[in-house]
Amino acid sequence: MKGIVEERAVELGEYIVEHRATVRAAAGKFGVSKSTVHKDVAQRLKYIDPQLYRKVKAVLDYNKAQRHIRGGIATRMKYKKCADARAARPAD
Repeated sequence: MKGIVEERAVELGEYIVEHRATVRAAAGKFGVSKSTVHKDVAQRLKYIDPQLYRKVKAVLDYNKAQRHIRGGIATRMKYKKCADARAARPAD
C-alpha cells in the first residue's frame, strides 16, 4: 500500500506541474478527494521527491494568489447569465 501512495503523490505532482492545475482539477482527474491531493503533494511529496515538491509548491502558491480573481470572474459570469436569461424572457 505504501508504494501505491508514493506513486500517486508523484503522479499528482507531475500532473499539477505539467498542466498548472489546481488541487480541485487534479482531484477530479485522478478521482480522489481534494484533501488527498493536498496531503499527497504538500506533505508526502516533500520527502519522496523534493525537487518536484518545490515545483508543485510554486504552482499551488500561484493558484492560491489568483483564486480571488477567478472567484470574481465566476461570480460575474453567473450574474451575467441570469441577466441574459431575464432579458430573453418575453414581456407580460
